[in-house]
Amino acid sequence: MTAGLLFSLSTFMFISAITPGPNNMLITTAGANFGFRRSLTLLLGIILGMQTILLLSACGVAALLLVYPAVHTGLKVLGSLYLLWLAWKTVTSRYKQLNTKSLGTPLKGYQGWLLQFLNPKAWMMGLGSISSYSLAGDLYIHSILVISVVMLLSNISTGIIWLHLGVMIGRLLKNRTAWFIFNIVMGLLTAACVPLIWVN
Repeated sequence: MTAGLLFSLSTFMFISAITPGPNNMLITTAGANFGFRRSLTLLLGIILGMQTILLLSACGVAALLLVYPAVHTGLKVLGSLYLLWLAWKTVTSRYKQLNTKSLGTPLKGYQGWLLQFLNPKAWMMGLGSISSYSLAGDLYIHSILVISVVMLLSNISTGIIWLHLGVMIGRLLKNRTAWFIFNIVMGLLTAACVPLIWVN
């Protein structure tokens, strides 16, 4: 892979990963509500889910979504319902102080992993990177490996940025009113991701 193509791939991956979407809303909310360390499992699950989507895209599974529009529509419906459920869960979460040990639990790693199958942005990143940056012939496997590493580094770096943002916000949530306002805003932002699913 040439330096120019690698730069283009890295830019595509970083911009796709850093822009707001379901993953970043969840990571920020988890960071604010549970702190950095307790949210790492969710971040790891999201990162592994993104790698899984990339691998499925490389194997041609994502092409089924293009060939069978009903499957794509079904995923959009499921993704929309799941995001609305997550938004509701965020809005209705109980007040907790971050300095106590009875904080409840953030979303599990496997939930972050499963979300990627219903996340159109994940499929866009997987399918877009494979169709635009993979190389033909004997270089295909090598190019998929490079794409995977770039995606991994992009998702780790941007995930940590959003998680730290959430932790900083969490430090500002010193009272019950600020807590509820934050969770309502994050819940509404998560729900606002639903119409974006149906744009394409």
